Amino acid sequence: MSTKMTSSVRRHSDHFEPQDTDPHEQRRLRGQLEQIDYAAYIANKELIGHTLTGLDAASLQKLAVLTAGARAKWAAEALRLAHSGSPVTPDQVARLTAARTAFDELAEVYEALRRMVERGYVALKPS
Repeated sequence: MSTKMTSSVRRHSDHFEPQDTDPHEQRRLRGQLEQIDYAAYIANKELIGHTLTGLDAASLQKLAVLTAGARAKWAAEALRLAHSGSPVTPDQVARLTAARTAFDELAEVYEALRRMVERGYVALKPS
């Protein structure tokens, strides 16, 4: 099983790789797995495509700007704490954690939307 690190979230790829050495059995199993993957593709395309009908490049740009702002706020908060010279309080840690969580969530949704467009689940409307 491989692991992919995206910001602070680990994703596991647990796609089955057949170990059977019989080529006929491997082809049969791969065919079944391709059918499953295609069914997932169709489900994603239909459901996401119907839900995100108004997605356009301008919306993604606004999300990118919002994400960059959240990253800047998180970093600025950390630097402010570092420059204060005082021990960090639990309230300050909570604010820093909230800023990181906001950035992480926004970055994840941006990447998810990008993947949805890349995979053809949703088409961008002309701006």
